[in-house]
Amino acid sequence: MLMSPWVQKLLVANVIIFLFSRVSPAVFNDFGFVPQLILLRPWTLVTYAFLHGGWMHLFFNMLMLFFFGPRLEERLGSKTFIWFYLASAVGGAILTFALAPGAMVVGASGAIFGVVVGFARYWPRENIYIWGILPVQARILALFMVGSSLFFGVTGAQDGIAHFAHLGGLVAGWIFLRSWERRRHRRVVKPTVRRQKASPVQDSEMIRRWEAIPRERLHEINREELEQLLRKAVKLGVQALTSDEREFLDRMANSFQG
Repeated sequence: MLMSPWVQKLLVANVIIFLFSRVSPAVFNDFGFVPQLILLRPWTLVTYAFLHGGWMHLFFNMLMLFFFGPRLEERLGSKTFIWFYLASAVGGAILTFALAPGAMVVGASGAIFGVVVGFARYWPRENIYIWGILPVQARILALFMVGSSLFFGVTGAQDGIAHFAHLGGLVAGWIFLRSWERRRHRRVVKPTVRRQKASPVQDSEMIRRWEAIPRERLHEINREELEQLLRKAVKLGVQALTSDEREFLDRMANSFQG
């Protein structure tokens, strides 16, 4: 499975920081998120998401990032993806501050839950195989994660898990994507007029550019989407593509230019 740029960097950073924390546990005091100290240590709104309490904590967070992150990064673009990831982490800290201010929080779970809800937003019917066996649609998995985080958070389950951080990451990720989509759509000026003015030659040039995207370098579960959009463009014309579909193809092409 090919890695996208920021997912790879985040995986490496989390592993390195975890190993360092094994040698120097004091980093938890300086960079873990303690809600009551938020004004004295504001940087911990982000840094807590790079600390983990144990190997399994790190493993499951990074496993989810590994499976869900690359496709989402390709959809959003690397710059937007990293801001989205960090916003989800901050959202997890803020909701913890508001609703569960009594304990230190560490772990990337808030950011990871944001990534999962982002994946479910764009590919809601994609099957996720739990334990590699049980198929569950992404939208069902996201709803389950919301429900369980809310239930255990409200009931005050003493399981050592920051459920409100999870829920905060989900909410922040959703809000970020809604806001990003609105801003992007406002930048699209009269798309129908632009499509009508495009000549057959221009359409052919765009299709050739999109067909040149190296399939082998794409994340494996994005290839089918690319092929589907190309078939649509060839059969019905570029004007049949929505602005979102054209932006997706252009982003893929730009990623591999040069």
